Amino acid sequence: MASATVVELSRWQFAITAIFHMTFPALTVGLSVLLAVVYTVYVRTGNPLYLQIFRFWKKIFAVGFGLGVVAGTVMTFEFGLNWGVYAHAVGPVIGVTIGMEVITAFFLEAGFIGLMLYGDGRIRPRTIALASWMVAFGTLLSTTWILSANSWMQDPVGYEKADGQFHARDWAGILLNPAFAHRFPHMLLAVLISAAWFVGGISAWYLVKNRVHARPMARRCLSIALGVLGVLMPIQLYVGDGTAVFMGQHQLPKLEAFEGNWKSDNNGYNLLVVPDTDKGENRLHVEIPYLGSAIAQDLSGQTNTPGLLLTPPGERPNMWTTFYGFRAMYFTALLMFGTAFAGVVLRMRRRLFDSRRFLKWLVWMTPAGIIAITGGWIVAETGRQPWVVYGQLRTADAVSHLSVLDVTVSLAGFVLLYLTLLAIWARYIVRTVKAGPEALPTGPAAPDTSEALVA
Repeated sequence: MASATVVELSRWQFAITAIFHMTFPALTVGLSVLLAVVYTVYVRTGNPLYLQIFRFWKKIFAVGFGLGVVAGTVMTFEFGLNWGVYAHAVGPVIGVTIGMEVITAFFLEAGFIGLMLYGDGRIRPRTIALASWMVAFGTLLSTTWILSANSWMQDPVGYEKADGQFHARDWAGILLNPAFAHRFPHMLLAVLISAAWFVGGISAWYLVKNRVHARPMARRCLSIALGVLGVLMPIQLYVGDGTAVFMGQHQLPKLEAFEGNWKSDNNGYNLLVVPDTDKGENRLHVEIPYLGSAIAQDLSGQTNTPGLLLTPPGERPNMWTTFYGFRAMYFTALLMFGTAFAGVVLRMRRRLFDSRRFLKWLVWMTPAGIIAITGGWIVAETGRQPWVVYGQLRTADAVSHLSVLDVTVSLAGFVLLYLTLLAIWARYIVRTVKAGPEALPTGPAAPDTSEALVA
């Protein structure tokens, strides 16, 4: 077994690489759908405003898509290098699932993204629209495969073990495992919502700064973003609640940790806790009395939330990360819901584009979706500990037999590289947004659908 230091460093390394990677799909999945929709509208209506929107957002999408692919490839290698025991054990299951993502989603994206990004003015508009939908379909397929694989690790079913490996006994059961039914729609809604906040926040910035040439695009994009959020946010809260209930039934220690109680004698809802893991108690906690019972649908206040002392010490997740990861996701979601509701009301009262205070608030909300997704993944992954395959393979038994120096050097390298890439990406986004969209395309309003393929 690897030393505790190697296990801890390897966990930090994977957490950093996973969070960095997730930043990009959190935006590009939703942006790919936006690009497909606006270009299709342009083809059907000939309105050049939608072509302007397409040309502006495809530049931001392209860089994020490229970084996401690179960061995802790094994680694949990391499975083999840092988590060799894990890779050997789950290879017959997870390896196949990840392989299917490459064969279907990645190849589909790779086959059409060039036409989408560089076909403007070179190939028929209908071909670009088709390519855009294929890329969007590819990003959705990728999300499906990844959520299927990760959900199986959360709730493993349909396998049999032989020679230290998991082998598929029921592929349908594995791919459509019970956790997938809850976590896939939750994550799909999350990435669409995250992209909507990103688009809405940047559009609001143009309106706050009164960039005249960008104003038509900003108004249309903000309307689209708030329309999407007005529909999806209530659904997401409902789906998220169902996911939490499911996880509480299948992974009770995770629920105990994100509720922040050690003993099962609290009917309140904890807003703040300072856990003492060694003593199994909170040094400090701030709660709203009775709210925990009310959330459990018992308005009499008689229902207490389960405490982490119900779980044996060796099987407890870290309360710090699970509790605050959940609070980051949950409170950001409530903030997003309230903001989206206010935005829809302002839009219906025709005051949305003139309310500078609200528009400034929307600019601050630009990264809200990414924050919520990051918090959710922290809950999902740290709340599953000490298991990497829940109830079957412990994280400490899954790590490669590396030296502390090896992992320290690679961890430092990843931190340095990813901070540099993140800074470059942020600088590119800022420069692209400040430069603004290209001027509205001129010429014939309707696209020439008889245009020959000249690429």
